[in-house]
Amino acid sequence: MTATDTQTTTTAGAQMHALVERLYPLCRSITGDGVRATLDIIGEYVPLRVHEVPTGTQVLDWTVPQEWNIRDAYVADAEGNRIVDFAASSLHVLGYSVPVSATMPLAELREHLHTLPEHPNWVPYRTSYYKPEWGFCLAQETLDAMPDGDYEVRVDSTLADGHLTYAEHVVPGQVSDEVIVSCHVCHPSLANDNLAGIAVATYLARTLAQQTPYYTYRFIFAPGTIGAITWLARNAERIERVKHGLVLACAGDSGQLTYKQSRRGDAEIDRVMRHVLAASERPHHVTEFTPYGYDERQYCSPGFDLGVGSLSRTPYAGYPEYHTSADNPDFVSPEAMADTLAVCREAFGVLDRNRRYVNLSPYGEPQLGRRGLYDALGGRSDTKQAQMAMLWVLNLSDGEHSLLDVAERSGLPFSAVAGAADALHGAGLIKA
Repeated sequence: MTATDTQTTTTAGAQMHALVERLYPLCRSITGDGVRATLDIIGEYVPLRVHEVPTGTQVLDWTVPQEWNIRDAYVADAEGNRIVDFAASSLHVLGYSVPVSATMPLAELREHLHTLPEHPNWVPYRTSYYKPEWGFCLAQETLDAMPDGDYEVRVDSTLADGHLTYAEHVVPGQVSDEVIVSCHVCHPSLANDNLAGIAVATYLARTLAQQTPYYTYRFIFAPGTIGAITWLARNAERIERVKHGLVLACAGDSGQLTYKQSRRGDAEIDRVMRHVLAASERPHHVTEFTPYGYDERQYCSPGFDLGVGSLSRTPYAGYPEYHTSADNPDFVSPEAMADTLAVCREAFGVLDRNRRYVNLSPYGEPQLGRRGLYDALGGRSDTKQAQMAMLWVLNLSDGEHSLLDVAERSGLPFSAVAGAADALHGAGLIKA
């Protein structure tokens, strides 16, 4: 990465963190105005095509649920003091809580309260999407301080026929084959598990829009699980175009980068991510696919079996702050998000340039000097590396080996191999 690229990425880190802070207060769920407000803000950074799918629509084995919206919610003591207040944090309400307006003793109310005794000052994130329920989430220390007595309980929400909302941003490429980048937009105030992935995806889209990529890149901003399933159900005709994909989540914490491989395990995106992470010498983990996690499990379900992996830092449920109020903007950093963005840029740079070539002069080694190829290397600090890259590309350009194959077999950087291929192609010695 050049000094200019480094500066650009650093600046993007600060901007991504600012976007996380801006999105953090919004109450998101799998449907509703919080999702729309989130997409409206993302749309200020990249143009979006927003889709509204009506309640009751059959999407694969699922049905689009009723839309949930909430205006206010609280638990108040006998003096009217709000002990638990949705206005203070959207995490305080069980997601998809049905309306309630009642007064009840603490003993009865406890059945609807959720805490984390092991972290007494944190508020948990809990939902009840497909079972009519109501509830509140609060710190254990708050519950411990609540005396016996009656409490006013109110959830001013609606659960009615409406729509599921998701959005797409497309960066046109030289070919119609697609790379999908997917992130979930359904979590409320959780900075790492949701917003950091959204921010990285948004700035990755902005980066690609400044280029002329080989592939067409489709960014999907959708609610987790039901959103990805809805997208798959509504895009059956384009599934065969999806050649590669990446799910982004937990992209801003201080942990090492973690790449979870696709169901295939040997998809091109898997090989590219393994290569880029190893070549960068960043501390990292590569894990096998499991049918649990984020929406890679939808894209990798056996009927689709797409080459889609997942990139995060500390994986889901792998850090104590996961799904709690401690996952706030202070938990994520501009530097970590910038690093995640840089890896995505490096990986897509490899993916976009990875071709198979055919040597047009395969009998013996072609004379590079008379074509000016050796002269072009004169004075370069990496002359030997560039020369070896040319020889390796020539030798393995048999229509079967990709440039990534060449890089892996030769031990040379992919950038050197790709640069050699460009030079050889320009000299008419190889063709794609």
